[in-house]
Amino acid sequence: SKRAPPAAARSTNSWVAGITGETVRDTVQRILVGREGAQGTGAVPKDALAELVPARGVPGLLDTIRVRHVSGGVSTIGLKSYEKGREKFQGETLDFCWLDEEPDISIYTEVLTRTNVGGGPIFMTFTPLLGVSGVVSRFLHEKSPDRNITSMTIEDVEHFSADERKQIIAQNFP
Repeated sequence: SKRAPPAAARSTNSWVAGITGETVRDTVQRILVGREGAQGTGAVPKDALAELVPARGVPGLLDTIRVRHVSGGVSTIGLKSYEKGREKFQGETLDFCWLDEEPDISIYTEVLTRTNVGGGPIFMTFTPLLGVSGVVSRFLHEKSPDRNITSMTIEDVEHFSADERKQIIAQNFP
């Protein structure tokens, strides 16, 4: 089959997802577009926001973010939550996906399937609070050139001063 042009040359279709609609709204949505009432203050500049489509059921949650792409097209970012189950992650073809917080292995593999056509990346950002789960095991024990783990500690968090880091550590690990 013929592959699509690289994502940088055309508009893209992607998802961002998290545990619940509320956490998606308060984390990835806020990071991408800014807080409610201050859209355009996040990672996507205001002049690039083509349309913000509201979701149903969770106040302030978006269903879709449409972003003007440099190619002249419009990229689509769908917002999803793990609480809806694996079935809600079926069917779409994606250029990439951002999973914030650790998903169940069934959701991870479903999203992996969604990116197979274009070979696009899946980004996951989480602390492995569940231990060596199915998802963590795939990265720790199944070596593959298409997987990478980037580990961070509080020392890598540059927006905290050295004194703030010490205070946070003291509060969490007395």
